[in-house]
Amino acid sequence: MASLSKKQVLEKVTHALESIRPYLISDGGDVELIEITEDLVVKVKLVGACAGCPFSMQTLKAGIEQTIRNELPELKELVSV
Repeated sequence: MASLSKKQVLEKVTHALESIRPYLISDGGDVELIEITEDLVVKVKLVGACAGCPFSMQTLKAGIEQTIRNELPELKELVSV
């Protein structure tokens, strides 16, 4: 995982998700971390209102992915599972 330990990567991703979570919850949704792969692909699951929202891809890419990139510039990709 690049020069960061697994623990450091997890902490950065968790911090990023916690920072965006209040916005998702205010719209009736949330995000769950599913997996972080060795090559820094972060897999998440949108839940609640976010799961069926027509804007979920925009939320995923413009909101969640950008927030994680701010904490972890090495992020390869964010994927919704």
